[in-house]
Amino acid sequence: MTENKGYEARGAGKDTGDCMGRVSTSAPGKCILFGEHAVVYGQPAVAVAIGQRISVSIETLKGNSETWKIDGMKFDPKRHPHVQALRNRLWQPKQGAPNLSIRVIGDIPPASGLGSSAALSVAASAALRVARGRWYNSAELRDSMAWSEGYSSQFEQEGVYSIENCELNAHRDGDAGKSVHYVSDESVVDLDECALLAHAVEAIAQGGRASPMDASTCAHGGIVLLSDTLESEEDFLYSRRLKIPEGEIEWHLHSINLPKSAEEVYLVIGNTGIHAPTSKQVAKVAAAMKNNPQRMKEIETIGVIARRGIKSLKEGDFAAVGRAMTENQIMLQGLGVSCPELENLIRAAAPTSLGAKLTGAGGGGCMVALTTNPKQTSEAIELAGGRTLISRFGNAGLSIDETENLPLWDTKPNV
Repeated sequence: MTENKGYEARGAGKDTGDCMGRVSTSAPGKCILFGEHAVVYGQPAVAVAIGQRISVSIETLKGNSETWKIDGMKFDPKRHPHVQALRNRLWQPKQGAPNLSIRVIGDIPPASGLGSSAALSVAASAALRVARGRWYNSAELRDSMAWSEGYSSQFEQEGVYSIENCELNAHRDGDAGKSVHYVSDESVVDLDECALLAHAVEAIAQGGRASPMDASTCAHGGIVLLSDTLESEEDFLYSRRLKIPEGEIEWHLHSINLPKSAEEVYLVIGNTGIHAPTSKQVAKVAAAMKNNPQRMKEIETIGVIARRGIKSLKEGDFAAVGRAMTENQIMLQGLGVSCPELENLIRAAAPTSLGAKLTGAGGGGCMVALTTNPKQTSEAIELAGGRTLISRFGNAGLSIDETENLPLWDTKPNV
């Protein structure tokens, strides 16, 4: 993010000429190296940002349009629950927000375990935040404690996770919500807020269960470690808490510095072409745990494997990282979230890779191979019927790509 260049709010009657306001943002997808499904139950997991991205562009609609547009079509909240949930939190029509036209493009295949919905949510939350600006309770301070409105891990988080389909007023109470200074440029974007909002809407779309792994990786980029404990040797980002039917879970998110040897390895992602919604796979595992609590030992074993993989990753021992990925796949097969198509691509990749496994929820979607020979591994996967993407490690996170005629919604304090 750029350095803040705050300026006072302009009046509602400001002249913006004939050009409508516009904001464009983008965020990467993600690939889980180890820990999926177990991460929902507090076990550690590691994800990396991939080179493929989702871009979101928003602009104000001309005239008196009575509805939002998305990709040129009338916006349907049921078809786009992530966007609807973000609108309820950041762009509330009943609070005066104008209607928008949204365009979404990208090269992350949907429903494939690569974080397409999280990337969309991160990019869209950033676009909406830039478009509305932010009110502060101080003309000097810019950290989250000086926000008069917004969402942060520093505040009470429960409200942002509300499943009620109603507009939320994000203004803080008392002296913390004075709303005395207004800024509208890309400096108002906060990675914590974007990741928090994206996690909240992911949880809503997935029936109340979702780890913050996807959202945080898509926001921050690089390598993200999620753990049930504070990792003293890693760079701490923030904590997340979510109430699920089994109780409240708390996760601690960290970033891992990229080892130099990561320059020598690639991720080759093989897509089965089978759409497998995350919510169904998460519910499947939850039902298995409920019907047989003893199966929680399988979840704990995935956690042990992830710990071993994390240690190897930090040491730059990618052969050991690959072995941990393969062991993780065996456990995921036992949980019933793999499928013959995934296993076919994993077998094809094995001879030329350090390790391979499904990535994401499973049931279809994608597998990932860690390899030093991306061309050979990619060809082997494609010969087995998969479609491939190749990515390096350590890709950039959220980006603000274009802004014009800000703000799109000239908010007033205490609305």
